[in-house]
Amino acid sequence: MQQKEILQLALYIFSGFVLGFIVQKLVIPQLAKVANKTTNKTDDIIIAGVKKWIILWFIALGLYVGIRHIEIDKQYYNWIENGIVIFIILSFTILLAKIISGMLSFRAKDPDAIIPSSSIISNIVRAIIYCFGLLFILQSQGISITPMLTALGVGGLAVALALHNTLSNLFAGLQILSSGKINHGDFVKLSSGEEGFIQDITWRSTTIQAMQEHIIIVPNSKLADMIVSNYFLDEHEIIFSVEIGVSYDSDLDEVERVTNEVIKETMLEVEGGVKDFEPVIRFKEFGESSINLKAILRVKTYVYQFTVKHEFIKRLHARYKLEGINIPFPMRTVIMKQN
Repeated sequence: MQQKEILQLALYIFSGFVLGFIVQKLVIPQLAKVANKTTNKTDDIIIAGVKKWIILWFIALGLYVGIRHIEIDKQYYNWIENGIVIFIILSFTILLAKIISGMLSFRAKDPDAIIPSSSIISNIVRAIIYCFGLLFILQSQGISITPMLTALGVGGLAVALALHNTLSNLFAGLQILSSGKINHGDFVKLSSGEEGFIQDITWRSTTIQAMQEHIIIVPNSKLADMIVSNYFLDEHEIIFSVEIGVSYDSDLDEVERVTNEVIKETMLEVEGGVKDFEPVIRFKEFGESSINLKAILRVKTYVYQFTVKHEFIKRLHARYKLEGINIPFPMRTVIMKQN
């Protein structure tokens, strides 16, 4: 290849760069403005992904056009052409993986989403797309993939035996997600006592953000075998009760009226309380030193019950003291006989 051909090839490559730069700076922003006006986020993901590759694609186009218009050895021509084909397939594979992964993420934020949000789904989808991209690259270079698939089938059995625990966690994670009973953001309590928000479900373990701001990591196979209480399943609001004891000398109608007013006040003024909740009070039993009752309250989510219970007990104690309602100390009479 002479110096003239080298300059021509460089000119084609530079022209591709200039065209790509113009499209990236002028055309793509206009398309992004149009995409922002739509409710569908798929077009935003596609435009954001294409923007990163547009200049490289135009450079590859300029290189391809250039080698077809200059005198070049057939061997070098084949190398460059194969390199361009590999680059195009690889770039589109990466772009497709990013688009589909992004679509899954946006879809998972929909409360009616069928596909839950977790990295295990995105990772599996990306791995499948990358495998197909690799097969396309091999096929484009004239490499037969049939023997490779046969070898992978035989080797896959050996890998499955060696990675028994890993695969057990993987399929347990898929089982958890497919059931739809545990999803990203749910507040759960495990039978082993741990509780917190589901942060992520990966191929090996589930990450739980505890109330104490630390992270709990549970293997998926263990989580699948546990009894799990999900406080966000179907309904986020929960009802809880506070047990109270009043003196036997108390006017129970007055106790019910005062407790009812304190519950309403707490629901209205404390963050997390359900403001339109109608208070429920039930006398429970004749205790050893008091008549016991339950005050039932309702909060928006599980975590609010601690704050609401804290404020309710403070307000009820002050109100009982003001109204002259006695909360007795536990008392027990002991009769001692002498010989």
